[in-house]
Amino acid sequence: MPEITFVLPHWLYWSGLVFFPLTSMYFFRRAQCSASSNLLSLPLAYFLLLLGGFVGVHRMYVRSTWALAFIAVFVGILTVNVEIRTARDKLSGAENAVSLQESKIQRAVKKSANAKERLSRHDNERNRNRYGQAQQQVAELSSNKNNLLQEAVEARQNYTRWNQTASIMGGLLLLMILVDALLLPGMVRRCRAQEGDALTRVFECPARGTDTAASRGREKFAFSRWIAKLNMTIGEFVAYWSIIAVFVYYYEVMVRYVFNSPTNWAHEGMFLMFGMQYLLAGGFCLHERAHVRVDVIYMHFSARGKVIADLVTSVFFFIFVLTFLISGWIFFYDSFSIKEVSFTEWGIQYYPIKFALPLGALLILLQGIARLAEDIHTLSGQSDPVITDSPTASPNRDTHGN
Repeated sequence: MPEITFVLPHWLYWSGLVFFPLTSMYFFRRAQCSASSNLLSLPLAYFLLLLGGFVGVHRMYVRSTWALAFIAVFVGILTVNVEIRTARDKLSGAENAVSLQESKIQRAVKKSANAKERLSRHDNERNRNRYGQAQQQVAELSSNKNNLLQEAVEARQNYTRWNQTASIMGGLLLLMILVDALLLPGMVRRCRAQEGDALTRVFECPARGTDTAASRGREKFAFSRWIAKLNMTIGEFVAYWSIIAVFVYYYEVMVRYVFNSPTNWAHEGMFLMFGMQYLLAGGFCLHERAHVRVDVIYMHFSARGKVIADLVTSVFFFIFVLTFLISGWIFFYDSFSIKEVSFTEWGIQYYPIKFALPLGALLILLQGIARLAEDIHTLSGQSDPVITDSPTASPNRDTHGN
């Protein structure tokens, strides 16, 4: 198969992190507002053809046994690619052996010339023997070079033959995908007609906010509701980054094992993205009480006692988050001032990534302030305490991230 040398441009990386979640959120919310059919989806079938057509995933979607043909061709391509790597190693070894032999011949020819010069100055038995040995060595090395050249030619032919086989199989697979692109609407219609009402949705995304603080009447202030909405939106936004990772690692596996062209950017781009996701989702996790905590003692407190414990421990929370905010800003400012980039060949910018440090800390701080205001409001007796270890709430939910 041909090699792929694509390197993800920086502008595409950053724009993807922004526009992909926005687009996904739009389509998800639009789907929630519309009464969608439970039958097979033709757009989804084409999506599966685009991403998994090489192994017949679209055929599996429409319950077609011809998916086995796609799998067989793909397995054949993987097998041929193993042979290509082996043939490439043998070709490289043969060419290196020829190059080494040529160096030996050059040294032998130089040695023969020196022996001939000495013979011309002093024609004696010793110099004649030296010259004869040098000539014999040149002849032997030249003969060995011819053998090595023949091996290199055979290795080149073997490598070319396997490459041609891979190209033919790749072309066959591409042709099968293109043909199925035309046949797919008919396959979807036939599958719908065969299975009818038996096609039901097997996955339902749970409604957001069913067990949030807002739904339990926790947030009494407009400021708290605004902060909660902000953190929930950002949490939903960065959650879609996980889908980007699926596409990127899918591409990495394909180009590495099918095209013998591993990337130099996929792994770095994704672990940096997940680092930003971890930081920016902190406020959302705090709002949802999702941070893990040790509550062996806390769980035995009364509802009012838990509120008091939250207020006391919030001191440590604010010390941590303020330190996090200040330190994160220093890291970002230092990186931005020198326009820091990664030390790898890809050279992605680091300062936007480090900006996630103070931004994430700010989101956690705002959520902590909102939670503190609600706790004070509850302690003053103006609202009922929230039972955080009720059946609808996890016993490992957090109030201030401590």
